Amino acid sequence: MPETTAIYIHGHHESVLRSHSWRTAQNSASYLLPYIQPDMHILDIGCGPGTITLDFATLVGPTGHITGIEPSPGDILTQARETAASRGITNVEFKIGDIFALEEMFKNHKFDIVHAHQVLQHIDRERVSEALMQMRAVTKPGGIVAVRETDFAAMTWFPASAGMTEWTDTYQLVARANGGEPNAGRRLVSWALGAGFARDKITTSAGTWCYSTPDEREWWSRMWADRTLSSSFKTMALKSGFVDEEKLNRIADIWTEWGKSEDGWFAILHGEIICRVD
Repeated sequence: MPETTAIYIHGHHESVLRSHSWRTAQNSASYLLPYIQPDMHILDIGCGPGTITLDFATLVGPTGHITGIEPSPGDILTQARETAASRGITNVEFKIGDIFALEEMFKNHKFDIVHAHQVLQHIDRERVSEALMQMRAVTKPGGIVAVRETDFAAMTWFPASAGMTEWTDTYQLVARANGGEPNAGRRLVSWALGAGFARDKITTSAGTWCYSTPDEREWWSRMWADRTLSSSFKTMALKSGFVDEEKLNRIADIWTEWGKSEDGWFAILHGEIICRVD
């Protein structure tokens, strides 16, 4: 089985799961919702705590089925299973799986939709088209591969802040040193073409998240301040040599100060693709 060559930059610290658990099919996969029908079987790659996955499960109904996979064992899949049980959702399973070995893992099963949200940016950037080929290989004829990815260089905010620019520049350096591609959103069409999808089989769109109300600013800024100082990002950033403890503390303080700005506004652009499988 092929092994991935990049490690998830954030890990599953509480500050990371705080963000991931906020995600829903509506706020993170609205571009895909018109394609979901009852009875469908969907594979959700990089399912995390399962909040999007479980929304898919309610949309396909009791005769449909959702499979969520994560690349390594740990508490994250336990949390996803517990959330499913608490919501009484039974048409879902969560298991360990590698995006580079989907065809081997699902030899006898194909899906109507194969979905990944914020996954491709974290894997080896030289192998992204290979991952999309694996996604296509386990999709039924007539089905779709659906992907949504952030584009860090397209993030924008107010008030202008040299410190916030320092944060995003640092993040991109660390992400690339880890093998990933933080500006993934703009590359989705190129990667899909590299995976063998014809251009007329690829539908593109863009989606956004925006944080501006007092509650949104407080939540978003605290989450990033905590990620900077407590998640796996800190370990990788220090190991890379791009930062020291003093710089990380300064970036966390910058996030905290931004969150207090009454006129604060932060927007995130995502690239989205629907690739139809013949």
